[in-house]
Amino acid sequence: MTQPVVLAAIHNRIGQITLNRPTGLNALNLDMIRLLRRHLDDWLEDDNVQAVVLRGAGERAFCAGGDIRAVYEQYLAGDEASIVAFFTEEYDLDGLVHGYPKPIIALMDGFVLGGGMGLSQGARLRIITEHSRLGMPETAIGYFPDVGGSYFLPRAPGETGIYLGVTGNHIGPADALYCGLADICIRRDSLAQVEALMAGYDWTSGNAETLLEALCDLPRHDPGPAPLAAQRDAIDRHFRHHSLTEIQQSLIAEQDASSIDWARQTLTTLQQRSPLAMAVTLELLRRGRELDLHQCFALELHLDRQWFGKGDIAEGVRALLVDKDRKPRWNPPQIDQLDPARVADFFAGFVA
Repeated sequence: MTQPVVLAAIHNRIGQITLNRPTGLNALNLDMIRLLRRHLDDWLEDDNVQAVVLRGAGERAFCAGGDIRAVYEQYLAGDEASIVAFFTEEYDLDGLVHGYPKPIIALMDGFVLGGGMGLSQGARLRIITEHSRLGMPETAIGYFPDVGGSYFLPRAPGETGIYLGVTGNHIGPADALYCGLADICIRRDSLAQVEALMAGYDWTSGNAETLLEALCDLPRHDPGPAPLAAQRDAIDRHFRHHSLTEIQQSLIAEQDASSIDWARQTLTTLQQRSPLAMAVTLELLRRGRELDLHQCFALELHLDRQWFGKGDIAEGVRALLVDKDRKPRWNPPQIDQLDPARVADFFAGFVA
């Protein structure tokens, strides 16, 4: 029989939710979003649930994002209502996680990308392992960081969140801790200790807060120095510029021996991404610094309503996920061909 795409149960007063599409890297579709919402809503007033755990089935991913290919097929079918429903309900779910009155613990093993970041960043305790790979890779498919990315990325140290959002680069556990996108790192083989502690936790002498403290007292894994910390000065220097063109010119002019290789690699990455998506991302993240979480979700939805018709995502999904020729025809194809008025037009009419 077909397994449910979301598994849910209550064990020892802890609501257990498992994203259960391991062959699809637990990517979120609308059915999963609605099931997750239903379980979290049911447990809000259930005194038998004192905390909630989110995990992904298998060892490859907590959640590798939203099922954007399904959304692409809805776009081709002209089903705009389903596209709007997907993003609206996903953002509502992520907002619920951020404000959930009972502690949510996210076990972020493996890939945590896009929608997986949106689902996990609002958790009270974000646990990663040495195998965790985090990122908001949207610009690679002609999209922009959503699911609250406009809120949590700009709040990373300096310009690191701007760099991550524009480039779409993944990061490992050391950088995740450095950027404030995770709370503790343990070894994957220590996840069994996490499960055992929760299964045997004595609620007669403790509460949800002491449970979190006990989890934080488990042996940590030191992932070593953070590569982003080593390049922090260069990241801040280049990605503080107002426009994408200025960022590109700044990277081209890099002469510091300790940063020149990084600058060249970053330029190569920018040349592969959608110029329009990167420019909109830059403006989105700059604005997100001054907005609260609710306003960030509202701005992301404002962009979503336009993006399939006016942005690069349809071409990005075609080239990278459907035809897989990996030769997207971005519009425009180069950063220096961007029209600032076109970028500004996406934000027109939005009131925070």
